[in-house]
Amino acid sequence: MIDLQRDGDVFVLRFDDGENRFGPGFLDMVEEALDTVEKAGPPGALVTTGTGKFYSNGLDLDWLGANQDRFEEYLGRVHALYARLLALPMPTVAAVNGHAFAAGAMLALAHDFTVMRTDRGYFCLPEVDLGMSFSPGMFALIQARLSPAVAHEAMVTGRRYTAEQARAAGIAAETADEAGVLPAAVGLAAPLAGKNGTAMGRIRTGMYGPVLAALRGPALG
Repeated sequence: MIDLQRDGDVFVLRFDDGENRFGPGFLDMVEEALDTVEKAGPPGALVTTGTGKFYSNGLDLDWLGANQDRFEEYLGRVHALYARLLALPMPTVAAVNGHAFAAGAMLALAHDFTVMRTDRGYFCLPEVDLGMSFSPGMFALIQARLSPAVAHEAMVTGRRYTAEQARAAGIAAETADEAGVLPAAVGLAAPLAGKNGTAMGRIRTGMYGPVLAALRGPALG
C-alpha cells in the first residue's frame, strides 16, 4: 500500500492502493513513512507519487459512510497530514502520475512543487459537484497555494485541469509524460535537498502560519 525508497538524497514515497484514498490504515502508513524521513535527517528531500492512473482521490467516502460518528476525528487526521507536509523541514515535490481529486488534489498543494503527467489525469476540486463544501483548513490551504482567480475557479466550478492547464494556472511547476513524471520530480527535488531544512521549516511556518493554525484547529471550524 505504501512504499518508501531512497534515491540519493531524495526519499520517494509511493502510494499503491488503488485510488489511494485516505483510509485510516493508509494514513497510518503515510505518517509512519514521514517519521522515517524526518528521523533520517539532512540532507534530504521528499517526493510523493501514486501508481497507475491515480495520485489520490482523497477522502475514503466508503469508510466515512460506515463511521459517520468519527468524521471530525478523521478530518483532523487529514488536516494534520497537510500541516505536516507544509512544515516538513525539507523540500517536497508531488509527482502527480494521474488523477488528483478533492482531498488528493489538496495533498498535492501541500507540497512545495507539483509535476503533473501530461497524458493522463486531472487536478480537480469537485466538491461543488458533490454537494460538499470545504473545511476552514482546506479553504486556507487552497487560497494560500493558488492565485485568487484560480482558487475561485477551481472551487466554484469544479474544473478539471489537464497538466498543461494546471501549469498555465500555476498549479503545476512542470509537466512530463508517464515515464518522465517521477524522474522530473526527483530532478526538481534533488538540487534542493542540500538546503537548510531547519530554515526551510521556519520559513514555511512563517509563510503559512494562518494556514497551519486553521489546519491544526478544530476540523469543522
